[in-house]
Amino acid sequence: MKTTRPIRIITSLSLAIVAVSAIAWLGLGQISGAIKRVDVFGSIENRPEKPTTALNYLLVGSDTRAGLTKEQSKLLRVGTTKSAAGARSDTMLLVHISKARDKATIISIPRDSLVVIPEHQSSLYKDRTVSAANGKINAAFAWGGAPLLIQTIENETGVRIDHYIEIGFAGFADVVDSLGGIEVCSKRDINDPKSHLVMSAGVHTLDGVEALKYVRTRDFDGMGDLGRMQRQQQFMSAVLRKVTSTGVLLNPVKLLNVFNAAIATVKTDSELNTSDLLTLAKQLKNLSASKVRTLTIPLGNANARVSGLGSVVTWDKVLAPDLFNRINLDLPLVDEVTPSPSASSTSSAAPVTPVIIDKFKTRTADENPCGALK
Repeated sequence: MKTTRPIRIITSLSLAIVAVSAIAWLGLGQISGAIKRVDVFGSIENRPEKPTTALNYLLVGSDTRAGLTKEQSKLLRVGTTKSAAGARSDTMLLVHISKARDKATIISIPRDSLVVIPEHQSSLYKDRTVSAANGKINAAFAWGGAPLLIQTIENETGVRIDHYIEIGFAGFADVVDSLGGIEVCSKRDINDPKSHLVMSAGVHTLDGVEALKYVRTRDFDGMGDLGRMQRQQQFMSAVLRKVTSTGVLLNPVKLLNVFNAAIATVKTDSELNTSDLLTLAKQLKNLSASKVRTLTIPLGNANARVSGLGSVVTWDKVLAPDLFNRINLDLPLVDEVTPSPSASSTSSAAPVTPVIIDKFKTRTADENPCGALK
């Protein structure tokens, strides 16, 4: 991975909650009108059916350098809009919000996931059609932007995407700074020459630039992108903990500062209207970190190889479809099974404790890798 190739990270549900809560507090007109909206669904055909009223957001972190100051670009060593034109994404998150709006699930999609990228118009030659073919999922975003990425994900998962949110580098860094930094905890020292992050084991409060380094680091522990996704999930959980535990959602001044920090590089789908935002804000304002689960799509082979594509990630052929089916039907990801009482038990015996089965290896957002944060 080249030093100029950045990690793309979005603050996921945390940012969404902050944004819609700000709109609810401060009025829809001026703030909602400042959001850049793009038509991401208009060109997609044969979309999946939607069996419930649950909501599915696709949250994408774009590597666009637009909005970064010269000092930030220098500290991150990610180049400028001239040296790294265009936009790519290594961070794709499927966020499922239950139909009761009382639970949420954040699913990381590995950037090298092997998928079939649908037929599409060439980004280089507008009169040329590119046939459907195997590819890495991040190529869909690079070749066709949000519409092709959404179509690819919907085809692969059978889950209909309701809304799309995209945030760039500058928005992410400024949001972290507006929150006064984010506490993270690492179980080991980090010294990554590619992300330029040097950090001792333990608890640290990261500013915007350091946070970007933290979520882009991938070459110090031998786990590559999988380790990076784990740190991204931990970081998102830390953001959510801070937002929900420090009164940010109840303070219109703080909300305005956070929202203004993100607005320069945030894009949403054109169908996410002001009424939707206000309704969602009212529904989500009491969502606690303990009600949010994070996980990665279950993997079959994290180091598969395909001729012409190189190293790819494949999804588990049993667990991944099970996960998407549960998301589609708004079913719990963690099962509780009550064992049958033994023949020797009596009516006066203590209640049988349910067995918790978490085959998708989820984490709640109120957890962190080092126990309770200081």
